[in-house]
Amino acid sequence: MRVLLSIKPQYADKILCGLKKYEFRKIIFKNEDIREIVIYSSSPTKKIVGTCAIGSVIEDRPMVLWEMFKEVSGICEEEFFSYFNGKEKGYAIEIEEINRFERPVDPREFNEKFVPPQSFQYINDAFYSKICNSNA
Repeated sequence: MRVLLSIKPQYADKILCGLKKYEFRKIIFKNEDIREIVIYSSSPTKKIVGTCAIGSVIEDRPMVLWEMFKEVSGICEEEFFSYFNGKEKGYAIEIEEINRFERPVDPREFNEKFVPPQSFQYINDAFYSKICNSNA
């Protein structure tokens, strides 16, 4: 099963280049069978730019997550703590097996009613097949 994450372009690029080894989230998907992330690079890119496998998901206080992963976070300390401002806990998603698309995909080509998620959305196999086949 897969999940589509909206990620700011500068962080999506760092993931695809292997510089950002963890994606941080305030909320996490409930389905524990999620094994792959489909990366939606948000505005101004507004395209699906690749995929990656999920290693582990670590839940802890933001201060602990920062201390554990700051060297491979791909984000500065100020941005990290601004994102988690007021939150008691957060999640660090380990990024593995990165697949950068040669041609970023506009999801509206396959779903004209596509709305990028605020955080994440589950995607079905049919949608996933369409975006992957358009990159074959």
